[in-house]
Amino acid sequence: MAAIAATSTSIAVTALFTTLKAAPFSFSALPYLLPPPRVSSTPFSTSFKFSESKRSSLLQVKASSSEETSVDTNEFLTELKEKWDAVEDKSTVLLYGGGAIVAIWLSSIVVGAINSVPLATKVLELVGLGYTGWFVYRYLLFKSSRKELAEDVEELKKKIAGT
Repeated sequence: MAAIAATSTSIAVTALFTTLKAAPFSFSALPYLLPPPRVSSTPFSTSFKFSESKRSSLLQVKASSSEETSVDTNEFLTELKEKWDAVEDKSTVLLYGGGAIVAIWLSSIVVGAINSVPLATKVLELVGLGYTGWFVYRYLLFKSSRKELAEDVEELKKKIAGT
């Protein structure tokens, strides 16, 4: 009896896979609700053929420059070099820069791991929405609280700048 059940199961699975292979554009074993798409023997329709000159003219991208927005790369590089030469402790700057890159890399790994847990993403979205709602109510809704937020930001700027 068990052999018959196993045989019928394997036949059903084989039939399912052959059905999936027979329908090249279908991703389920369910029948089409609409008629199946036409499969032409030629890969492209003749109405979409362009000559090579027309095709290349469609794909050309031209860059335009405006004197207001143009950036002189030589000027930028000289300023960057001057600022780098003005730095006294270059090893500390490189160490902090490398540490920042490693921190970003590790945080992307942690976020990817949390994102792979199905329920955690929805819970974190709810936490983010709740915090956003609280922040808007606490700091942005009323004029006095907006003034308080502006004062707090200015105080933080002074702490960071050291003035």
